[in-house]
Amino acid sequence: MTNYRFDLIRAADDEVPPRSVLLNRPFAAIDTGFEADARRFVPGQALETAINTAIAVGEPLLITGEPGTGKTQAAYYIACKLGIEPVIHFQVKSDTTARDLLYNFDTVRYFHDAHIAGATKTRLQKGRYVERRALWEAFESEYPRVLLIDEIDKAPRDFPNDLLHEFDKMEFTVLETGKRIRTPPAKRPILVITSNSERRLPEPFLRRCVYHHVRFDERLLQEAVRLRRDMYLPLSDDFIALALRRFMALRDEFPLRKTPSTGEFLVWLRVLALAVGSYPEQLHTDLSKLPYLGVLLKDHQDIADVQKR
Repeated sequence: MTNYRFDLIRAADDEVPPRSVLLNRPFAAIDTGFEADARRFVPGQALETAINTAIAVGEPLLITGEPGTGKTQAAYYIACKLGIEPVIHFQVKSDTTARDLLYNFDTVRYFHDAHIAGATKTRLQKGRYVERRALWEAFESEYPRVLLIDEIDKAPRDFPNDLLHEFDKMEFTVLETGKRIRTPPAKRPILVITSNSERRLPEPFLRRCVYHHVRFDERLLQEAVRLRRDMYLPLSDDFIALALRRFMALRDEFPLRKTPSTGEFLVWLRVLALAVGSYPEQLHTDLSKLPYLGVLLKDHQDIADVQKR
């Protein structure tokens, strides 16, 4: 970490760094993926209780909270703790439909082949054009899997209600073939659903979920930092404590449009560790002027307001 030149791009510098430097950037040596971070995740007692409740009653666990508080990470934590990795991760998009979670029928290829087969009077097997998707994969697993439906509030409003039958009965039918796909109760997937609360979910769907809202907790943040201490070796314990105080003051004292959370703080510490390890003379040790503010704040007006103080 200390051998990395942190300021690769400088306006007054005509030197072109070797391309090998880009291949050896510090982040490449640190695994910060969901699987790795699952072993360092701190859920807190309330979330842990919600997880155990959802598993016990076989209901989906709906987790809300501000971005960066660990909603997605919770699913990977469950899979890690139960030894049922990997997570089946379904990322919801603005045009996602319920069937996208079940299967895909390749209509274009089917009609193309049907046109060719018509000349030879060959009968096509529609099952060859069906592709399994996340829920189908979970149904056919040898053991219960964690199925994460991430950011469900991004989907069209009908998406949650369109899945009520599938979630209740743990079965669905492939319309093109008539095949029924189901899973026995013992292999029922552990459904984890996250939402950023951009839009309220339908009441019938909410009634079928175990609900938990993740609130920012300074104590959990401190524990998360402790478990990742090896990532911040150039920083002293006193410096980390100071950074945490300045971060909390940023959250508490400014009317921010987008309040930074756990995720932003952990990344900020990594940036500070790089800066201290490479160019300690360029970093204000009292953090009176918060450096690398763009890591913490993601709104131009928020940044302007903080810099005025």
